[in-house]
Amino acid sequence: MSPVVDAHQHFWDLEANRYPWLQEEPPIAFRYGDYSRLRRSYLPEHLRADAAPHGVVKTVHVEAQWDPADPLGETRWLTGLAAGHGIPNAIVAQAWLDRDDVAEVLAAQAAFPLVRGVRHKPRQGAMREARWRRGYALLEKHRLHFELQAPWSELYDAAELASAYPRTALVLNHAGLPADRSPEGLEGWRRAMRALAECPNTSVKISGLGVPGRAWRVADNAPVVLDAIAIFGAGRCMFASNFPVDSLVASYGTIMGGFREIVSGLPRADRARLFWENAQRVYRLEER
Repeated sequence: MSPVVDAHQHFWDLEANRYPWLQEEPPIAFRYGDYSRLRRSYLPEHLRADAAPHGVVKTVHVEAQWDPADPLGETRWLTGLAAGHGIPNAIVAQAWLDRDDVAEVLAAQAAFPLVRGVRHKPRQGAMREARWRRGYALLEKHRLHFELQAPWSELYDAAELASAYPRTALVLNHAGLPADRSPEGLEGWRRAMRALAECPNTSVKISGLGVPGRAWRVADNAPVVLDAIAIFGAGRCMFASNFPVDSLVASYGTIMGGFREIVSGLPRADRARLFWENAQRVYRLEER
């Protein structure tokens, strides 16, 4: 079995830390529906039990909506986890690009040795706003990339953003969220993905493909996976688990095994890029 870098996973300790979306009532609206099963701590020993049988040797932690009043707290906590457990091997940290303290937060996040980028889930239209872009413009100075999670309808704004800041890499999360699997929905998603892929400083993580109310199936997800690879190319795609969030729709083995089955017909070199090499490059894992 070839090695895997899980390019998108999360840890949380609900006994020690604050995650409003996991701890407060009422529950937020969530794209997978009922997420009560996520309201338990998920730590390196849990991920290793899930992932190690499937060849995972390194991981990238993406901010898990820790208390937004303390964006540096999660990074400090994760740095301690990495020192004690050997994972995560890179961190995508929390930062709010339109806040008054964005310059200080980005500088502080960049000082942590495992931080490679930041994530901010922009509201509709935010990527066009001058205040938000002033924060985005600071990323290059700190050698940070941006991770975007947004509906595919926002990818046209993302493409314009990536073009305006060509020296800042943009990594699209969860394959652009192709939630509408109707023929019309998928065609709209493909058009938006093509617009973003025209920017050479963009890449995509193929993850988070669950369909609410349905188990994760190769038959449902193969067209999305193969279309994303065809649009961005195998050199700009990464596979990831989105665990434990995607435990709501499948086991770790079902997801990674499904990815392997879907791409089994691709050249070995492309499969190495998808499971290992691209994440190693994007997240500069050799710099640890």
